[in-house]
Amino acid sequence: MRALRTVQNKTDRCGGRYIYVHDLPSRFNDDMLKECRSLSLWTNMCKFTTNAGMGPPLENVEGVFSNTGWYATNQFAVDVIFSNRMKQYDCLTNDSSLAAAIFVPFYAGFDIARYLWGYNISRRDAASLDLVDWLMKRPEWKIMQGRDHFLVAGRITWDFRRLSEEEGDWGNKLLFLPAAKNMSMLVVESSPWNANDFGIPYPTYFHPAKDADVFAWQDRMRKLERKYLFSFAGAPRPGNPKSIRGQIIDQCRGSELGKLLECDFGESKCHSPSSIMQMFQSSHFCLQPQGDSYTRRSAFDSMLAGCIPVFFHPGSAYTQYTWHLPKNFTTYSVFIPEDDIRLRNGSIEERLSQIPPEQVQIMRENVINLIPQLIYADPRSKLETFKDAFDVAVQAVIDKVTRLRKNIIEGRTEYDNFVEENSWKYALLEEGQREAGWHEWDPFFSKPKGESAGDGSTGSSAEAAKNSWKNEQRDQK
Repeated sequence: MRALRTVQNKTDRCGGRYIYVHDLPSRFNDDMLKECRSLSLWTNMCKFTTNAGMGPPLENVEGVFSNTGWYATNQFAVDVIFSNRMKQYDCLTNDSSLAAAIFVPFYAGFDIARYLWGYNISRRDAASLDLVDWLMKRPEWKIMQGRDHFLVAGRITWDFRRLSEEEGDWGNKLLFLPAAKNMSMLVVESSPWNANDFGIPYPTYFHPAKDADVFAWQDRMRKLERKYLFSFAGAPRPGNPKSIRGQIIDQCRGSELGKLLECDFGESKCHSPSSIMQMFQSSHFCLQPQGDSYTRRSAFDSMLAGCIPVFFHPGSAYTQYTWHLPKNFTTYSVFIPEDDIRLRNGSIEERLSQIPPEQVQIMRENVINLIPQLIYADPRSKLETFKDAFDVAVQAVIDKVTRLRKNIIEGRTEYDNFVEENSWKYALLEEGQREAGWHEWDPFFSKPKGESAGDGSTGSSAEAAKNSWKNEQRDQK
């Protein structure tokens, strides 16, 4: 009640927006940064944790970037970036009873990264169990049993959803712990079948310190000459029979209007931020098939370049980033179902060529207007008029907890007959809808064999997480 009453106080600019941050023991965050060499088997994460998590500055030798605000940011660095942005949040409070939500600055992604290979499950679970034990003893926890708490992990959800106690199983069980099921965990890829995680953007290379940097970048993206109809940066997945990447690569090679940046041979340009961004800046459309899992960082890099994304699975963006992307996906992207590629129902070039130039221009303008809310501003400063990915995520958490508080007080639920396995559907409901029924995307989210209701962790999902790590290893080699 007290937290809700702050909303009605019109003289308080922070009314309904206060965040309380737990003062966690340093073993849950800063100590991991001191041992940064242990954060990845194949990547020396020490350089990537510098500059508040943005990594080392990128030099603008080829003129692809702007002169300031660009960094060699690791795609899994959100833990640190988000925590440092929180330090700049303008409505922090030391009084948890006023807080609209409570932030837990645990580096969950860095924690699991240390122990995924060659460690037993008790080691992998240790910090998660320790955290939950610490939180549940706190008075702040007892008010809502943690349902007003949120934390961030810059990794995909499958790293935190180990279902069994078998040593050979993947990841830890953080997201299956009863206490964690009450909290909201923000991850770069969420599960379509679970209700306690929410997708937030992968970090890009651009972290502007002031509004003028954003305006200048948007203007530049509007004025570019784009010589390619479409482009793709990526490698085939020969070990995955369901992957359509091989066919996409073949179509790129066979088209005079397409551009391909192959990522599988020798010294690949795919690991050069300037090569990637240069190609995206030269393209009208950027192809974004599934990576090792549903999502890939490349989708955000391409939109930052003003390139219209082409998705082939709704789990790659539309059901993932519902806080950050418009519900009407046709305004900023193209959707070509994977089966159209598998069954060769027309070529990608044909499909994209049919979109009128004036429509392409409108879509590109929509993409460029989305840029501020898809990037993480420099954590050491704050944008004045733009809301970045951090701001959007924090407000969404606050809105979620506020609705929950009101429902508890009024003795009602947000939805009728809530089915957790249909979690992906609820964010797509129209205003006033209280029940999720049939959806045209149901076939995309039917459970793989061997995955029971509510888990989404065994079989293909865990395999996706493991493949993600294997490809990270290959990239470093």
